[in-house]
Amino acid sequence: GGSGGGVGGLNSDGNYIPATPGEISVNGSSSGGTTTPHNNNNNNTTMNNPYMTQSNEDTEWIEISRDQLYIPHTEDIGRKLKVEAAAYSIDSGELLMHRVIKTDLVLSRTPEPEKRNLVTAKPAGGGGARFRIVTYNILAEIYATQQQYPYADLWALSWDFRFQNIIREIVDVGPDIVCLQEVQADHYESHLYNAMHEAGFEGVYKQKTRQAMGMTGKVDGCALFWRRTKFHLVESYSIEFNELAQRQVTQGMGLNPRSEEGASILNKLSKDNVAQLVVLETAQPSMTRGNREPNQVCIANTHLYSNKDCPDVKLWQTLHLLQELETFIMARGPANLPLMICGDFNSTPDSAVYDLLSRQLVHPGHPDVNTGDENGPSVLPDIMSITHSHMLGSVYNTVLGEEPKFTNYTMQFKGVLDYMWYSTRNLRPLSAAPIPDESVLTRHGDALPSTQYSSDHLMQISDMQIVSGGSR
Repeated sequence: GGSGGGVGGLNSDGNYIPATPGEISVNGSSSGGTTTPHNNNNNNTTMNNPYMTQSNEDTEWIEISRDQLYIPHTEDIGRKLKVEAAAYSIDSGELLMHRVIKTDLVLSRTPEPEKRNLVTAKPAGGGGARFRIVTYNILAEIYATQQQYPYADLWALSWDFRFQNIIREIVDVGPDIVCLQEVQADHYESHLYNAMHEAGFEGVYKQKTRQAMGMTGKVDGCALFWRRTKFHLVESYSIEFNELAQRQVTQGMGLNPRSEEGASILNKLSKDNVAQLVVLETAQPSMTRGNREPNQVCIANTHLYSNKDCPDVKLWQTLHLLQELETFIMARGPANLPLMICGDFNSTPDSAVYDLLSRQLVHPGHPDVNTGDENGPSVLPDIMSITHSHMLGSVYNTVLGEEPKFTNYTMQFKGVLDYMWYSTRNLRPLSAAPIPDESVLTRHGDALPSTQYSSDHLMQISDMQIVSGGSR
């Protein structure tokens, strides 16, 4: 590598200060290679202004490699790289083609997020199989725009950069079950499935019902993975809320979907959201005193509608998801399959969605069920019918005594939207990883996503245990 030149460094706050970029013209041709600019100017005025460019006469390029692959080193930080490639005729030696590409400044890599420590619940004896489960909205590329996140560095929003961080973050936790939301269809095929498979997982994917945004694959959905050495798949289903809406309008309400009323309700409820449902069986059945312990668990993964002005739609989606799960579990006999419902519910702990999940009912006076006529047609049943038979607990609330302060941390919104719910009859949370403090999250940016945290959401992590005999 070339010596000299302006190399960036850390200021007193620990922030990276890039060195001055040089604007270089390329003269002549080369047989190919990588070069870096070398600054011969000892005048320091430009070093004090990172936006001032140097003149062409003051800078030259130093050749640092002729290999086909070059991986930037720490000494390249604060400089630009230039790649030259030339094609010559085998017969005449004549130069046929010459291309030059210059990079932006090479940046120092942001430290990885700090390791998440698990807080353990009060110990309880007995129990069956244990597993670690995570839920994580990974921020699809189609939503990771400069308009949405103007405070984030553009390069830190790029999928190629974020993907590496996200995969590393997930795998480092050592999970057995992974529930992901905002997984882009083309990225599941091209990136995510292969990376997770290499890390020892098998998985299923369900994209949202809507058509892609522009090109094929530019639509997000949910992905659910399980560790192959821990579980094998028994059943897998997907739920489309648009389909449930169609069924309610035609069968439940007896309306023609083309009538004004039917079309109005369908239009309000058809938001393309989906859920996944799998039954997993432990690869090694646990044995206790000669009895075969229950070794199956049902995992649901969902991402509910995001519009904050439509709490009634989210409540409708939650109710119908719970009803579908009720039917599914009851059809499997009296054994009471352990159930977890994970995902991004786009609902805070003061919402009707949270009340329905945690308390099996919603108070008639709750503002989410009294939205008024200006919010479109009423889509909810009678308040007494908004109920279900699942006894559910929130993992984080059970282990830590309260929900986190936030699971989504942007400039526009900071609050809890993501949860892991479990059936209290036959599952026990053993631990949960607290969400990092604000001081930690804002070390490398004002909000998420940042150069350190590659989604606007934070992963939730828990160790769970299957409990037999119906005790909590």
